[in-house]
Amino acid sequence: MSLPRLCFLSYREIRQRARPIVEAYRDRALIEVVDGSFEQTLSLARERLARGSVDAFVSAGSNASLLRRHLQAPVATIQLGGFDILQALIEARPLSQRVGIVMYGETIPELESVKTLLNIEIHQHAYQTPADVRDCMARLRAQGVQVVVGSSLVVELARQDGLTGILAYSLASIRQGFEDALELARVARLEAERYAQLDGVLRHLQDAVLAVDPAGRVTAVNPAMLAVLQRPQAAVLGQTLSQLSPELSLDSTLRSGLEERGDVLRLGGRDWLVHRTPILAQDAVAGAALTLYDASNIHEGDNRLRMQQRQNQRGARYRFADLGGSSPAWLAALDEARRYAATAFSVLLQGETGTGKELVAQAIHHASDRAHRPFVAVNCSAFAEGLLESELFGHEEGAFTGARRGGRRGLFEAAHTGTLFLDEIGDMPLALQTRLLRVLQEREIYRLGASSPLPVDVRVIAATHQPLAQRVQQGQFREDLFYRLNTLNLQLPPLRERQGDIGVLAQQLLTARLRALSLPATPAHTQALLAPLLAALRAHHWPGNVRELENVMDRLAVSQLPPRRPLPDAAELIRSDLSAPGPAPRSPAGAAWQDRRAAPAGASGLPLDPSAPSARAAPSGLSEPLTAASPAQRAAEALARCGQHHGRAAQALGISRSTLWRWLRSA
Repeated sequence: MSLPRLCFLSYREIRQRARPIVEAYRDRALIEVVDGSFEQTLSLARERLARGSVDAFVSAGSNASLLRRHLQAPVATIQLGGFDILQALIEARPLSQRVGIVMYGETIPELESVKTLLNIEIHQHAYQTPADVRDCMARLRAQGVQVVVGSSLVVELARQDGLTGILAYSLASIRQGFEDALELARVARLEAERYAQLDGVLRHLQDAVLAVDPAGRVTAVNPAMLAVLQRPQAAVLGQTLSQLSPELSLDSTLRSGLEERGDVLRLGGRDWLVHRTPILAQDAVAGAALTLYDASNIHEGDNRLRMQQRQNQRGARYRFADLGGSSPAWLAALDEARRYAATAFSVLLQGETGTGKELVAQAIHHASDRAHRPFVAVNCSAFAEGLLESELFGHEEGAFTGARRGGRRGLFEAAHTGTLFLDEIGDMPLALQTRLLRVLQEREIYRLGASSPLPVDVRVIAATHQPLAQRVQQGQFREDLFYRLNTLNLQLPPLRERQGDIGVLAQQLLTARLRALSLPATPAHTQALLAPLLAALRAHHWPGNVRELENVMDRLAVSQLPPRRPLPDAAELIRSDLSAPGPAPRSPAGAAWQDRRAAPAGASGLPLDPSAPSARAAPSGLSEPLTAASPAQRAAEALARCGQHHGRAAQALGISRSTLWRWLRSA
């Protein structure tokens, strides 16, 4: 390691006395001796700091005090001790019985006891500036003093006034000053190495970071922060942060010793997240650090994290190109859906079970400007009310018994900047409907157990097979939520209104299932399997729509597994399944996708669903009305009439299978 670099800033008198000391230390340090008067001291010191040519300064008296007050650099002070004064007075006594002592800062009361010992008259004065020294000289001359003891400045000005000046500093004091400077330089070098390492780390951080000392002066700053402050490093280091940029001040952190996280600040035309952290040393505040995080980067990182966390979960897979079909009713619905995709409005998808509501929702998401953002789907009928609330909105740690440690994000947070698909919205409990309405209006959520809201940017697509307008009239669905969700309405046609699509869809579904079973799936083979069934497929009413068609194709594909059933037998079994009594269609052909504005209005002014059964009518697919009143009893009675077939019972009741299970569990 190279020798430490010292700069000895002094007046001529002390510099001459220190000459043997300087020579003695040449093998221990690189020493620059600079003649620095009071007016020049600061500029000379700052010039060397700017060049990086000094590790520590050595000085005495007013010069040393000035350097310590204004520089962020180590300054060793040559101290004036009592022994130095005593030696100087002994040197002055042969010259005069009346001696003046001019000290920097303050006088020394203890010297009064020396007067009798040395048998001399002592007149003490103190100074702060060279002008004060000249005033002292004038008063001493008026008192008849001819010999003055003091610092190098005092000696020089005394001689200019025709008085005898005696330098008070001894060689021992000067030597100690240089020893102190060497130690300060060693520590400064260690600190410089530490700061160099810290600076290397800070320079590679994209976030804007700086640190201050206990006085609020900047001790470290990285390029990102310099860009925010729009200042060079030389204009920032050593400056008080509260003066450089009051909005970034760390004064409160230095006073309290407490961390402050999460403040939002607008600075330089950008939004920043601000963290203020105290720097502690031996349980005392030794400084503070400020970090500015670019809000846009946080936003983007949060989006990537949400996407990564859900990459193994089901997302939006279907696009409009994947939704086969060429029937007028289906094409009209897809054209409407494409127009809706170009907007940011909420969409309400209505249609019977199995008409492809979630597939259309995914296609709308993929065709929107949120296509590369999360798509999150939830079936509102698949959860009990308490669980659905936690699923949608998340919860804080300790919000309820069994709450996940650290809390849990809800689906609204997971879908932030993307699309949330709420399936079976008609089955959402009224209490949750109120919370959902608030989210749609305020664009913010409260986790369970939270006291502050979280902003969310989510497009909501809702779906239901139920007549929401009728449920509004019955008090089972909030009217204001209906209007909020029903900004854009899309009625999906049932499969029986898509006669021209049945054969194409059947072939696509059969091909996919045969491949999944590792069976031949060439177009010729699938056409041969379907040919005996096409008439029956087109004649069927399809109460389960495409989902029911998929089930039929699954059974047809499974019939081809070894031992393979002869094709005529397989076709006959499928035809018998299709001809078996089942749920009747919920609406006449064509009514489901016609203009809803033609529907009659109820007492509330909402359009009525023409397919909604009367309260006393039998559920679709059942010949007689149900006698039970409660949902659980109605579900049990429907199951009994449908031979314990859950799918048919759910279709007969006009509810989803998950809702049927929920009704049964409520018994």
